[in-house]
Amino acid sequence: MEGIYTYIGGIFNLHHDNADHVAILMGIHLILVAVIVLFIAKTAIKSLRAVPTGSQNVMEAYLAGVISMGKDVIGETHARKYLPLIASIGLFVLISNLIGIIPGFESPTSNINVTLVLALIVFLYYNYEGIKAQGVFKYFKNFVHLGDMHPVAKFAMSLLMYPIEIVSHISRIISLSFRLFGNIKGDDLFLWVLLMLVPWLIPITPLILLTFMAFLQTFVFMILTYVYLAGAIALDDSH
Repeated sequence: MEGIYTYIGGIFNLHHDNADHVAILMGIHLILVAVIVLFIAKTAIKSLRAVPTGSQNVMEAYLAGVISMGKDVIGETHARKYLPLIASIGLFVLISNLIGIIPGFESPTSNINVTLVLALIVFLYYNYEGIKAQGVFKYFKNFVHLGDMHPVAKFAMSLLMYPIEIVSHISRIISLSFRLFGNIKGDDLFLWVLLMLVPWLIPITPLILLTFMAFLQTFVFMILTYVYLAGAIALDDSH
């Protein structure tokens, strides 16, 4: 978008009115986010202690929170099993969301291409886990639960329900990607307008609100990933 200034754009003379420049800017911000995430992880494990302090304490609290989040959805055993995926996605999404709040930087998650890739990763992974846990035939058979019905009625209902269920699963890609993209893009535009109106005095309340939204959207993405995994591996009713 023409008029938006970023430090990286200023350094490399990249502008938002040029599609190629936009792609380059987004790529650089993605690399920046990846470096930050790796730095956080490296710092947390640099000097491990039995009684954690500093960054190790923060990271352990984060991982414990991720497990706690998934425990009620998918059970503690599976929450721990999928911890590397959920925690990695959470860190990436959170840092991507937060970096856009800093004036002069952009959120990678405000780009639909980034959120679409994240949604595709989740979609492919939970289907893979479902097929691995149940087998191909049983996994797709369990897409629709018709219960005890007359065979003819069950066949007729399956012809109607299976296409709907398949569309429902595919729509999860759209839901995951557009929800995150729309909210973060809206937050970035709100901050951009705010900076245009008050360039030398940034109200603290909107920044607190944007920070809260960054955490909230990260939580939503992570919990939905747990929910999709729980449905795919067909947990019993106790979970």
